Amino acid sequence: MLAVQNDWSVPLPTGAEWDESVARVEVVNDDMRAQGVWVFGGGLTDPDTATVVRIESGAVTMTDGPFIETKEQLGGFWVIDVADRAEALEWARRCAEACAAPIEVRSFDELSQG
Repeated sequence: MLAVQNDWSVPLPTGAEWDESVARVEVVNDDMRAQGVWVFGGGLTDPDTATVVRIESGAVTMTDGPFIETKEQLGGFWVIDVADRAEALEWARRCAEACAAPIEVRSFDELSQG
């Protein structure tokens, strides 16, 4: 998984700057699809729109806002299917250039690989 790490303390671009960013990301998305590595991807709403659901002493609690208080939160992601880590890192480089944000690369654990 390629995870976009947004700094939510910095406003997202707007207008033409936003449109250019979206266009750059779409080029990478199209390349992923064309090369057969795209599985799924998407952007997420701001962390302040989150609800955290917990089980505490057998009771369900729900709180507004992100799980942790930090300026850097997950902003979006791609799930890709590639041959090896080197290929994943190359896609991450392209994604970081396209969306101008850090990309965290993580593999699914063995339990998730059906």
